[in-house]
Amino acid sequence: MDGRDWGTFLLPYEQAVEELKVKFKTMRAELKKREEYAPIEFVTGRVKKISSILEKSRRLNVPLDQVETGIEDIAGIRIMCQFVDDIRRVAEYIRARKDLTVLIEKDYITNFKESGYRSFHMIIEYPVQTALGQKIVLAEIQIRTLAMNFWATIEHSLSYKFRESLPDDMRARLKKTAEAAFVLDNEMSAIRLQILEAQKAFEDDSNIVSRTLNIIHQLYFYHLVNEAIEAQKRFNDCWERHDMEGLKDLLDDVKELLNNARKGENPDEQL
Repeated sequence: MDGRDWGTFLLPYEQAVEELKVKFKTMRAELKKREEYAPIEFVTGRVKKISSILEKSRRLNVPLDQVETGIEDIAGIRIMCQFVDDIRRVAEYIRARKDLTVLIEKDYITNFKESGYRSFHMIIEYPVQTALGQKIVLAEIQIRTLAMNFWATIEHSLSYKFRESLPDDMRARLKKTAEAAFVLDNEMSAIRLQILEAQKAFEDDSNIVSRTLNIIHQLYFYHLVNEAIEAQKRFNDCWERHDMEGLKDLLDDVKELLNNARKGENPDEQL
């Protein structure tokens, strides 16, 4: 065992994880604004625990002075997608980035493991700007569906508990559940369009509600108190009856009220 300062050693990996999380979350937000749908559901990241690094270096026969190059996943990013097709799309976005270099790709979706594990892995080089200059670190990006992630999380917990002695019956049951997750992903892909339409309708309705309430609140600032009270009553009535068409009409009406009020103060200002 070497006597390195592990806290200092892991600093660039911690920085890499934080920066990559921000970048992929920003990618998600940008795609959602540009295309109304982002293939990224959410992003997580972690730096491998010291005990896990030591365990992996022993298992892979990697000398401790070579863990920087011998262990590829000290820094790990996980990107979750709704659908299998989204995984390919996210991988394409990552390949096109100029702030990292993809070294290796491992397609465990097409070539899933014997255990049933499915995921898409990309090993990258990522430059970190430290206080002492630039440092290139390796990081692993795992891209998978929510179903794949659920299965992999459970499998990882059981493998950790049983180490190399996972009982055969549990191994068989895990493999069976992996197939079930695969079927679930396929079924979700088959009704992808309907799912996306339902999600968009929910988001559109949420926006109508928030915009309507926001404008009603603004009416008070223009001394349209009676109009605001009346609009709030209409909102409450529509909300109780789940009348989205009524809420759309109400939004148009309160927008017109506010626009007219603003014209009195600033003729160029409109919603």
